[in-house]
Amino acid sequence: MRLWYYFEHTILSRRFSVLKISIGLGLNSKAITQLVMKLITVIGGIVVTICFFFAIIFGIAASVQATASRLFVSVILFAVGIAVIAVVWYLNRRPKTIVQRLELSGQMKATSIRCPNCGGSIEASQIKITQGVPYVKCPYCGITFEVTEEPKW
Repeated sequence: MRLWYYFEHTILSRRFSVLKISIGLGLNSKAITQLVMKLITVIGGIVVTICFFFAIIFGIAASVQATASRLFVSVILFAVGIAVIAVVWYLNRRPKTIVQRLELSGQMKATSIRCPNCGGSIEASQIKITQGVPYVKCPYCGITFEVTEEPKW
């Protein structure tokens, strides 16, 4: 089995980037990204544990012998631990996907959407849902209105 390497630069969460290395094992891009993110999480957890451990040790040592340098090192280590937690959390964020499901009780028939102000035809792709309410901005007259279904009785 011949191993091959390639490097791919992927932008993650606007600012941070990760250099992904694939070793020709048939892994796809998503699997490699998940593997790198898990690796970053584990390494970040180890770094945070070490920083907090030494921050506590230096804090205890500063209380026994009143030296400002040990207390300063303890505070710096604690701040580094908090910063690593923030970076790992920022890298592991995922966009939230909201799925709305609609159960229909009867037969549905598509109708065209018309602007109540100018009567212009509106495409369904122009509908924006804001706080659960569908709104449309008319491309002809510029009015924004709520899309409602008229009762059939």
